[in-house]
Parts: sequence; structure tokens; C-alpha cells
Amino acid sequence: MCTHNENKNYSRRDFLTKTSLGMGALSMASMIDPMSLFGKETPLLKTSANGGGILGQPHFPPKVKRVIYLFQSGAPSQLDLFDYKPLLNKMQGQDLPKSVQGEQRLTGMSSGQATLPIAGTIFDFKQHGDSGAWMSDLMPHTSKIVDELCFVKSMYTEAINHDPAITFLQTGSQLPGRPSIGSWVSYGLGTDNKNLPEFVVLVTKDKYGQPLYSRLWGNGFLPSQHQGVQFRAGKDPVLYLNNPPGIDGKSRREQLDHLQKLEQINHQDVGDPEILARMAQYEMAFRMQTSVPEIMDTKDEPDYIYDMYGEDSKKPGTFAANCILARRLAERDVKFIQLYHQGWDQHGNLPNAIKVQCKDTDQATAALITDLKQRGMLEDTLVIWGGEFGRTNYSQGKLTPDNFGRDHHPKCFTIFMAGAGIKKGFTLGATDDFGYNVVQRPVHVHDFQATLMHLLGVDHERLTFKFQGRRYRLTDVHGEVVNEILA
Repeated sequence: MCTHNENKNYSRRDFLTKTSLGMGALSMASMIDPMSLFGKETPLLKTSANGGGILGQPHFPPKVKRVIYLFQSGAPSQLDLFDYKPLLNKMQGQDLPKSVQGEQRLTGMSSGQATLPIAGTIFDFKQHGDSGAWMSDLMPHTSKIVDELCFVKSMYTEAINHDPAITFLQTGSQLPGRPSIGSWVSYGLGTDNKNLPEFVVLVTKDKYGQPLYSRLWGNGFLPSQHQGVQFRAGKDPVLYLNNPPGIDGKSRREQLDHLQKLEQINHQDVGDPEILARMAQYEMAFRMQTSVPEIMDTKDEPDYIYDMYGEDSKKPGTFAANCILARRLAERDVKFIQLYHQGWDQHGNLPNAIKVQCKDTDQATAALITDLKQRGMLEDTLVIWGGEFGRTNYSQGKLTPDNFGRDHHPKCFTIFMAGAGIKKGFTLGATDDFGYNVVQRPVHVHDFQATLMHLLGVDHERLTFKFQGRRYRLTDVHGEVVNEILA
């Protein structure tokens, strides 16, 4: 039995030091392999520790299990794809009326023009499907599935240039440093497959245009294991994943076991949560040495899949090939899959350039949605297609009968969605006859983000992270769920 004097030798510092080793070990084990703590799965473990999400379980029953976001970087022209405005063709070459332009900002690229000549589209528009959605002939494959789609034609943003606009859409802030949507999803909901990251990024190879930065899929101030992991075409899909020469799997396992013991001691001494995050990443990388090659090897895909997605789907790194990979990742319960496709920034030579973009993306987009539906996966998968803002109804630079360009236009643009929780064959919102101002049901970027989180079962106002004395969330202090598009 301890005497009174012996008890006096244990200070508060001693107590915290001696007990922190056990707590640190528990925390470390739960991040690396939660099953090691319990020996068998329990319902609580399945929704919290095994999933790894801070919420433990969604705020309410989710309609969406996973998201595939097809981001079209550079801003597609809604006026040449989805938002049919015959008045523009009738007023071809006339100056945009001041009453329509109002006080809207213009970029420095067109604000100095003597006139802003209205540019109609040179592409044919037709109505398709039972929904009667207007689509241009640039997207013949997507036109065939319009009854699966939900169009939002009244999106708007404050950002007028690419970098702040894409950062705003992906992180909820025009300034760099905030966590991306996929990172918030990973942080809140965790994973359903512990052998693959919760958040995977695929970027079309050899496409050019506005630059893409890894911070667009970064974790910001969230723990680093929630950052997106980029998969690349080629022999090393994930950089630095393979063992160096002379190191086999057994040696790597022993190395990680020893490193784990050292990091437990390190965490005991300094209490930095990034130590645990780093070890979780090391363990994930070890498991990915087996899971990633299996995902990336598409040689067993049947011929009809390649025919469906198009000839480019046989070429690693193309948008079409990445769409097949996105479906394969979704089949393995990766929660957030983001594809980036550059080249939509058409300030000049739009008629020719947009044809190339649509050829790259149209068939594969329609095939992905069709493929998911045939497999019964569209019932719990949400597919999103769109860019960071829209394009102007006037020509930037010289307007000719067969050539023109369009400047940035943040005040109205179009996105579409398909799949879980979304109304099929539905269009929300409208712009004026000039395609310049929203006149029906405006949807802000934060509203889009709030709705996406809602579909995943997350109240966007309740998923927060305290950083530098303030609680942050994806939607900042804004955002309303767009209930009209929910099925």
C-alpha cells in the first residue's frame, strides 16, 4: 500500500506524462487499425472508428454514398452548350445594352473595348428527352441522357478570375489555405474502404490552360490524412508509393512497426496530432501498394466498356480513361472522386476550341452516368459536371461570322448533376433573354456546397473545425440547401 508521502511524489505533470503513453497508443492504434483495439467489429465501431470520420455517423440519413465530381477547368460556355438564347443570334454584332450590363464587373481583358458586340452561338440547339432540355449539337451523347440530368442554370459567384473562382468553388473561399470539399467529406465521414484513400483526384494528362494546383484538393488546416491523393497515368500512379530497390514488403512492414513505436514516444512527448496523421498516412501507403495497382489495371474491362466510353478510354490519362477509373474507385467505395479537365478558357477561337473539349468529354461523361446506372450504382452515387463560372454573351476581341471568343462571366453559369438524391429531367433557375443576368432562383456557390453536404447526410453548419481561434466550415457563414432539386 502506498503511503501518504509516496503519493505526494506524483505531481500533476507526472500523472499526465505517465498516462499519456497509454492514451497516445490508443489514439494511434485507432487511426492505423481500429480493429486492433477491439478484436471484432461492433455497430459503433463501424460508424466511427472504422470509418474514421469526426462525426461518427451522418447528421441524418444520407441519400448519397459517394461523389464523382467532373470539374471542367477554365469555365465552359453555357451559351454554346446548355443555355439557349436565340435573341443573341438576332442581335448579332449589336452592342450589349447598358440596361442589361448594369454595374457588373468586367475583366481587364474586355473592359477597355470600345464596344461589347453580342455574339450568338453558331451551334444548333434542340430539345431532347421527355424533359425537353435544350442542348447544343456539341454534346450528342449527353443529349441522349438528359432525362437523367438535373440542370442548374442560375449558378453565380463573386469571383471573376480563374484562380480565386476555382479556389472558391473547391474550398468555399477565394483565398488559398482552406480545406477542399473532398477533405471536408473525408474529415467528417471517413472511409468505407481502409485500403484506399477517402478522396482521390484524377487530372487529364497533357491538357493545358489555366494551371491547377494541388491546394485545390488540399486539406488546408484539417489533419493531413484528409488531403486528396492524386492518381496518375503511368508506372507510378501514386508518387513515392513503391518500395525502393532492395526493400521488400516484409522489410517495409518491420520498418513501419518500429517507426510506429518511435512515433508513439514522440507523440507522448509533444502531443502533436500531425504525428498520428503522418503514421496513418504511412499505413495507408503500405496498404495502397497492393490496392492501387489493382485499381489502375483496366485490362480486364470488357470491350463493350471501351466502346461505351470511346476510343480515348484505351489511352491512360485521358478524360475517358479517368472516367473508367472513377467508376472503378466508386465500386470500391471511395467516397469522393474528383476529375479535373483543363482547356475550357476560350477567350478567342471558341468555335474550334470548344469542339475539341466536347469531343474529349461528352461521350465519356454520358458513358459514366449510363455505366453507373446499369450497375445499380447511380442510386447512391452523385455525379457533378461544371466549371468555375460562365462566359459572356459578347465577344472578347473581334467578332466575325465564324469566329469569336467569350470573356469570364461570374453572374450566371450552368452545371448539371445526376444520380442519388437529385431530381431527374429537371431544370432549376433561368437567365434573361440575353443570358447575362439570373432572373429565376439564383444559386450561389455556397448554396451548391451546402446542398452537396446535405445529400451526404451532413448539416453544413455543424461540420466545423477550430483554427486560429475561430470555427470554420466549408460554407463559411453562408449557404442554403437548394431543396427544389432534391428528389
